[in-house]
Amino acid sequence: MTNPPFGVTRRQLSLGLLIMPAMLSGCAKPAPEERISATTPWDDIEKMARGQTVNWQAWAGDPKINDYIGWTAQTVKARFGIDLVHVKTSDTTAFIQTLLGEKSSGRMSGGRTDMVWLNGENFSAAKGLDLLWGPFAERLSNWKLVDVKGKPSTINDFTLPTEGYESPWGMAQLAFFHDSATLANPPRTIPAMLAWAKSNPGRFAYPAPPDFTGVTFLKQALLELSADRAPFYKPVDKATFAAQTAPLWAYLDQLNPVAWRSGKSFPPDYPSLRQLLEDREIGIAFAFNPSEALNAVNSGLLPATTRAYILEGGTIQNTHFVAIPFNSSAKAGAMVVANFLLSPEAQARKADPRLWGDATVLDLSAVAPDDQARFAALPKGAALPDAQSLARALAEPHPSWMLALGDAWRARYAT
Repeated sequence: MTNPPFGVTRRQLSLGLLIMPAMLSGCAKPAPEERISATTPWDDIEKMARGQTVNWQAWAGDPKINDYIGWTAQTVKARFGIDLVHVKTSDTTAFIQTLLGEKSSGRMSGGRTDMVWLNGENFSAAKGLDLLWGPFAERLSNWKLVDVKGKPSTINDFTLPTEGYESPWGMAQLAFFHDSATLANPPRTIPAMLAWAKSNPGRFAYPAPPDFTGVTFLKQALLELSADRAPFYKPVDKATFAAQTAPLWAYLDQLNPVAWRSGKSFPPDYPSLRQLLEDREIGIAFAFNPSEALNAVNSGLLPATTRAYILEGGTIQNTHFVAIPFNSSAKAGAMVVANFLLSPEAQARKADPRLWGDATVLDLSAVAPDDQARFAALPKGAALPDAQSLARALAEPHPSWMLALGDAWRARYAT
């Protein structure tokens, strides 16, 4: 799974994000970084960055990701003289509360966090509260390599324009996988999945919301079951929410009773879902990383006959980003790290399924021939979806739908 920096809970919103704007209305705007202007040459930014310590708050729930961040730290230290510290977290939402506290106390510089991995509702909340510094992304020297046309989610985060306040560093897409030795023809649409589950009771499961993967399944089903998808790309309208989501609840009312444990309990997260597939308790699993099945095969967790696929009508795709807090004490260093993450070297290593398997945000036609060769040399595997099916990508709904669907699901099905 590659998109964990989601998940503003209702309690966090009520305690922080809804009351703090009024408290902050009289606070001064964050002071710009004194030495970085819109015309500062990139070479000068790299000089400023040398010797800085960049505290990067990033999810730490996957050893592959931790190893990649560790490699990044070693590389930027050797090349740019930057000390990159991985501030490990299991809850990216906590940084919003930290920044709100610092801003309300007048700590407009010298913040504890210099860069953060985020997207979705966390970006929406942070930007809406003026907690991010920028715009900076389009000033990065590697920005010209980003595929903003072919991959529009690199500049639109859950429908919201990033406006240069986030720099993309990886792509994610919902993919389903199964053991072809025991399930030769898996269901390739959401309605077909229900029919398969009815014919194979107890063999399908999905993580319980608010788990990100679980809510993504709800969104995927809602998009496919709805004749009009336009409302899902706008903020939730409470007056029409019940009618718009009725097809989803009707679907789940049929799916849950024939799901794993008859829908009386649900796996809490994606790793638990994959474990059920490993233990052969279920026949289909899914992840928000098309390389996840191949990673599991290479690790010996799933059999070599495992195959991954994209649904016929496409699956939800998004981009994950890094951003710089308003009071970062190492803005130049954070920019240099963000720029390195966009380098063909870093992107190719990230895309290697043996190391992570996260799809690139770059336009490969824009990179040098030697760098194109890096990507061409990446290992392929039968457990990877083909490029043609990956092109069937659906845009993420507005971030408000993630919270609303999770809340509504718990009200209906949580026991």
